[in-house]
Amino acid sequence: MARIDQTGDWINRLSPSLGEIEAIAQEAYAHLPASFRDLTAEVMIVIADFPEERIADDLGLETPFDLLGLFEGRGLAERWTPQTGEGPNRITLYRRAILDYWAENEETLGEIIVHVLVHELGHHFGLSDEDMEAIEAAAG
Repeated sequence: MARIDQTGDWINRLSPSLGEIEAIAQEAYAHLPASFRDLTAEVMIVIADFPEERIADDLGLETPFDLLGLFEGRGLAERWTPQTGEGPNRITLYRRAILDYWAENEETLGEIIVHVLVHELGHHFGLSDEDMEAIEAAAG
């Protein structure tokens, strides 16, 4: 018996590109509460397929699919002692790991990206899981 797909045109869709993931992440970041964004000091959001080998080695990853995102920079408590030559805070989202996670779970891609953004920032700033859940809920 033939069935007609009622969910959309999946036959012609490709997986989201680096640029499309970046656009989703930028929009998700823009919808985070302003008080939370203020703590991030203009964080850069970068998208890569996988972490660099150096990062994977430093973190002891078994596979590059183990890391959805990474915060690099200085947290709120560390900002009061500026360092010469330091770069801006940045979050790198790893597209392939995020897409793999998306395929294995029942969450939208947008929900996953918001979750990774909030948790990368939140853990770095010492927020509790409850605080991060409230921020995610506020982001809609």
